[in-house]
Amino acid sequence: MSEVAVSNVEGIIKTLSELEDNIDSLNERVEEMKKKLHARCENEIEKLREKVVEMATKESESIISQARDTANQEAKKILSDGEKNLAEIRNKIATKFDEAIEYAVSSILK
Repeated sequence: MSEVAVSNVEGIIKTLSELEDNIDSLNERVEEMKKKLHARCENEIEKLREKVVEMATKESESIISQARDTANQEAKKILSDGEKNLAEIRNKIATKFDEAIEYAVSSILK
């Protein structure tokens, strides 16, 4: 082989070696970027998870508060109805008390 051909072959081998080094370097950088991207994704996932938990907590607190308010309103209504019924019963007892005594006395005397 001539020296020119040998020189060309050596140049090609040198270029291929540099290309291989560049590919190896790129592969290393790609791996680093994958790791960074994975870490960032994990970080974002954790942030979103925390946000979802916070939103769910707020929503459940709101639902519980509404349920508590509704239950309190129902309890007040039941109490009011009970007091109204009790007042009606007491009123009926008061109006019929004298009549009941007269009936009991007349029953005993017969």
